[in-house]
Amino acid sequence: MSVTFEFATANRIVFGDGSLQKMIPEIAAMGKRAFILTGRDQKRAEPLVLSLHKHNVQTEIFFISGEPTTDLVMEGAEAARKSNVDLVISMGGGSVIDAGKAIAALVTNPGHVMDYLEVIGNGKQLTIHPVLYIAIPTTAGTGSEVTRNAVVKSIEHDVKVSMRSARMIPDIAIVDPMLTHSMSPEVTASTGMDALTQLIEPFVSNKANPMTDSLCREGIQRVARSLKVSFTDGEDSEARADMALVSLFGGLALANAKLGAVHGIAGPMGGMFPVPHGVACARLLPPVMEANVHAIEKRGLGCPYLERFREVGRLLTGNPNANASDGVQWIHDLAEFLHLPHLSDFGLRQDAFRDLIQKSQQASSMKGNPISLTDEELEKILMDVL
Repeated sequence: MSVTFEFATANRIVFGDGSLQKMIPEIAAMGKRAFILTGRDQKRAEPLVLSLHKHNVQTEIFFISGEPTTDLVMEGAEAARKSNVDLVISMGGGSVIDAGKAIAALVTNPGHVMDYLEVIGNGKQLTIHPVLYIAIPTTAGTGSEVTRNAVVKSIEHDVKVSMRSARMIPDIAIVDPMLTHSMSPEVTASTGMDALTQLIEPFVSNKANPMTDSLCREGIQRVARSLKVSFTDGEDSEARADMALVSLFGGLALANAKLGAVHGIAGPMGGMFPVPHGVACARLLPPVMEANVHAIEKRGLGCPYLERFREVGRLLTGNPNANASDGVQWIHDLAEFLHLPHLSDFGLRQDAFRDLIQKSQQASSMKGNPISLTDEELEKILMDVL
């Protein structure tokens, strides 16, 4: 565990039921031309737009119908520049918020998104702070409202990679659990499993620190008590608030520690196959945990992370005598309870393993895994999720 660390997050986090409407006057005071990103449901942002209009704020709507691609990000950035916007607001799930982060950055920084992307791009650093950016999540999973990266898909390269900078952390994150009540059970399940993964991976990350540890421990226990409830009863306000906090905690943790092999595989997999990110995380998490435990036991002499995996088991099950395998089984059983599909349902096949493993080993998330996994170990993980 790192004893020297930094902790960065949004300049301001506003949490609680009804917090969005309470913030409207303040948002209106920040600018008079707002570029608003939202998802497929065109009605979702209408109350925000109407409220801003009452405060004499002009708005332009830009729709993010799926995962942001390089072309879509550039289209949005050009539209925002042309409108000479004062602020960018994202209201939606992780894809909408990620798109907003990238667009806000490209409004003020010159060039193409490829100039700034990791792995497949030039990886240039932002030199100018993005235009004022406000993130309003309507799902509870990604924690993107407090992270410093935007995941963008390159159709040409068949992969999803990040544009990353501390400057990209939203200026304001407004987390209103009431906005998540409309999530379907399917979206509740997949985003909830994403949130759980983003608590477990930073907790066992080689960059874990005391501040992220506290967030992860609290968040894991909230998932254990509330994800099933919010899945079966979407109007349970306490469970929805729990999961909104879980998502926020996961975002804070991953932004200040690191992720691991689950996200290292899930990112490239999402570029190659039409698998929802949360579903990929849910199915990959148990075999990745098993692979890490076995690898540490086999060749990680002195590695302090084995006890961390045991603690995950105790936090999830509530059993003080639980071990790592109990945690793995608990997660597997949860995925079945949530009726999550298997990855083979999305076309994952064995002849794609070589390419997927190569891309996974290059992913930035792999750098946070508690121990380096071999190609053979990654292949076994993929065999387990077919």
